[in-house]
Amino acid sequence: MLQDSFGRIHDYLRISLTDHCNFRCTYCMPQEEMEWMPQSRLMSKDEVLKLAEIFINLGVKKIRLTGGEPLVRKELPEILEHLSTYPVELTLTTNGVLIHKHIDVLKRAGVRSVNVSLDTLNREKFIKLTRRDQFDQVWENILLLLSEGFRVKVNAVALHGLIEDEICDFVAVTEKLPIHMRFIEFMPFAGNHWKSKKVVTASQMLTLVEEKYPIEKLEDKKHDTAKKYKVPGFAGTFAFITTMSENFCAGCNRIRLTADGKIKNCLFGKEELDLLGALRKGEDVEKLIRLSISRKHKALGGQFDPDYLKANPDQIINRSMIKIGG
Repeated sequence: MLQDSFGRIHDYLRISLTDHCNFRCTYCMPQEEMEWMPQSRLMSKDEVLKLAEIFINLGVKKIRLTGGEPLVRKELPEILEHLSTYPVELTLTTNGVLIHKHIDVLKRAGVRSVNVSLDTLNREKFIKLTRRDQFDQVWENILLLLSEGFRVKVNAVALHGLIEDEICDFVAVTEKLPIHMRFIEFMPFAGNHWKSKKVVTASQMLTLVEEKYPIEKLEDKKHDTAKKYKVPGFAGTFAFITTMSENFCAGCNRIRLTADGKIKNCLFGKEELDLLGALRKGEDVEKLIRLSISRKHKALGGQFDPDYLKANPDQIINRSMIKIGG
């Protein structure tokens, strides 16, 4: 069992399989020329599986594969197949554009829930945000996942000047489709030019929804990051991930493993320990994992005030989101 100094038990591991992505979303990666990590610095397939096995032996019950974009990793089928033999819940976060090529792999591995990142329902806005003309393929793949019986969560980053016009359109989608729509407050990472005035809070978004729809609050579980709602009679739900306006650090059970094998005990934490280096040297990886968890801060990586209006992005030391993993 992995327990930190605040009594939080960590049993949910997010593994980044690559820092590469076939989209270029500005809120995820810097607009400047990206430098990808060389293959020698990334975890090999066998190293991913070995580190995952160590975490599972320490009590991890759920593993989410992320990136970059995890579906661009060539060894994804083998990684999923091997992980599926362990007593863990497997899931995935993706931009959705390659789902149709991997749907059978996901089904064979027992993946039942997939998160798809989609920040707009407008094709032209999609092209501007992602710098790729792939909206139709992403939407077709969301429908494919639903038709194949997957639980689909759609994640939209609540960008000021964009989400206000589309939030009710996203909620309208849940009328006929059993999609779980989640709006994520804009968070600060290296190179994404975050400012507090760019944050659209859950409260502000909820007000916009209430102007058009009757809503009911759904029950939130202990480790949920999203505050869930539903329009009565609709097939799906919607929720808000309130990282900035109302953090959920008290119930955090998450650990992150970056594509280059560093453990991050918090999405916003600057401290990292090199598990991959230790594994390659034959050193005690479990000891490093326990050390990392023991050092976890009470909230927000110890880097900024819970009042997001006081946050200074220039003082936050972290990677860009694509280098951390979703």
